[in-house]
Amino acid sequence: MNVGLITIFGLLILSICGIPIFLSLGIATLAAMSLGGMPLVVIPQKMFAGMNSTALLAIPFFMLAGNIMSRSITMKLVDISNALIGWVKGSLAVVTVLGSTLFGAISGSAVATCSAIGGMTIPAMKKEGYSDSFAAAIASMASVLGPLIPPSITLIVYASATETSISALFQASVVPGLLLCLMLIAYCLIYGKKKDLPAHPKMSGKEIANTFKSSIWALLMPVIILGGIFGGVFTATEAAAVSVVYALFISFFVYKDMKLKELLPSMADAGISTAVILVLVGLSKSSSYVVTTSGLPQAVLDFFTNLTDNKYIILLLINLLFLLIGMLMEANAAVVMMTPLLRPLMLSMGLTDIQFCMMMCVNLYIGLMTPPVGVCVLLGNQIAGAKLERTLKNAMPMLGIGLVVLLLVTYVPAVTTWLPGLFN
Repeated sequence: MNVGLITIFGLLILSICGIPIFLSLGIATLAAMSLGGMPLVVIPQKMFAGMNSTALLAIPFFMLAGNIMSRSITMKLVDISNALIGWVKGSLAVVTVLGSTLFGAISGSAVATCSAIGGMTIPAMKKEGYSDSFAAAIASMASVLGPLIPPSITLIVYASATETSISALFQASVVPGLLLCLMLIAYCLIYGKKKDLPAHPKMSGKEIANTFKSSIWALLMPVIILGGIFGGVFTATEAAAVSVVYALFISFFVYKDMKLKELLPSMADAGISTAVILVLVGLSKSSSYVVTTSGLPQAVLDFFTNLTDNKYIILLLINLLFLLIGMLMEANAAVVMMTPLLRPLMLSMGLTDIQFCMMMCVNLYIGLMTPPVGVCVLLGNQIAGAKLERTLKNAMPMLGIGLVVLLLVTYVPAVTTWLPGLFN
């Protein structure tokens, strides 16, 4: 059996059995190399090479900034969203989407977005008469905007694996993220009118101005991060460090809603999450070596080209494959596993790294809403205390919206390439 297949199937089987992803990848790679008679010294060599990257320093900083800001400014972001749209029917659902979009520009994590925003808006929606299953569904789907709106940990992982520009990937994700945000808002407005959901009294101009005034420091966070990266003021890694300094400043000296004793747990959480990702990235270099030297990527390329020479059908099949993988595997692990396997095929078809990365990531982010590994829908459902089957039923139209965005990303290159081309 091809050692590349042993690596992939080993990772998939072990992860389904509940073994942590980084251990599953390490065990599968070790087993494949042993069976293939490869020198095991390659594993530590490739691991060191994979983790020895300045770009990866952005991961712990962005995670720490997200942890700090989730304790400090989440309510400010919700207040701003409510001031803008709180007077229409179904406004709390729209506030959930807008709040998740703004928070996503800080955290880069779907789980953090669902926990921070959904943890506040789901109980509020239930109190105002929304069904618990709809509240769970919209909060879970909106949390997908966390990694889709830059910065995104998954995009950093892909950039590290392929030596693609992180800034270009961040720029490429903006349009798909805004498209998903606007489509979800439109759906919430239609749903709110159809179900005659309650609306809040319209704020006066003075009240809106006061809300923005009290929340201006929170709003400046994504502006500083994304404006600095896109404007070429600093790199993604430098932006991550700046975001931590800014988060600490406004949490301790402006809003004064964070205590010094809370800082250490935030740093510990970020450190643990970062350690898992860095080990995963390091091991991915070893697994990529096994997959590449086994000749599996060329075999996959030959399989698809023999199956059909229609580019659009191949892209459709790849999308179906990624949707299935997204149901079974965490996004970072799926990127690590599938990039060395399918990237040569995508590049041979004329796609750029940016297009392939965004197509893959949007697929995997949709997987956050699909059991059995749909961590966001499970978390949102738990917060709402709803029945999972009802939550999934309510989420179906929202998943349809996600698939529309996916098709646009796949078949309309300008959706992902226009903004990077504009800046470069």
